[in-house]
Amino acid sequence: MPSESRYLDKKHYLCCMERQFIFRRAVSSDLERIMEIIAQAKRQMLAMGSDQWQNGYPSKESILQDLERGCGYVLERDSMGVVAYGAVVFDGEAAYKALQGHWLTKSESYVVVHRLAVADEAKHQGVATEFMRRVEGVASIEGVEGFRIDTHRQNAYMLQLLEKMGFLMCGRVAYGEEQRLAFEKRLRYI
Repeated sequence: MPSESRYLDKKHYLCCMERQFIFRRAVSSDLERIMEIIAQAKRQMLAMGSDQWQNGYPSKESILQDLERGCGYVLERDSMGVVAYGAVVFDGEAAYKALQGHWLTKSESYVVVHRLAVADEAKHQGVATEFMRRVEGVASIEGVEGFRIDTHRQNAYMLQLLEKMGFLMCGRVAYGEEQRLAFEKRLRYI
């Protein structure tokens, strides 16, 4: 991973370009709000007939691990506070090595987003798109070639977001017995 000071300086610059939103690393004081947003997302998935996130994942422990690793990020909106959470991972995803398909990029230099969730009161306002754009911006500054993500086949909102943002389906990845659709988008360096 690139040097921390260089990363934070460029991330700070990038995230201050749009005053309505602030994209930053999550801190322990965000945990309660993050878990509230995760619970809302779980309820929405269940109401849509999806079994994604219905087995206790993501748990408080998984979010705490994100915070400890420094990969938990939040998007704040001026008047609403924290409105989205996601894990932004630059050091790879083990499951992606066994992709049933082909990645667009051959490099091991890619960013992954896991556990993306948007607060109920901020849904349908472009918040997930903004979160993903902020990740793209940070990754591009760092010279990362690809943006990879996987999702459940029943996650209609994520599938629509990925299509809208120009991600292409590359195959499937497995997490134990669970299969996920895998996507990637080539990034341009800034």
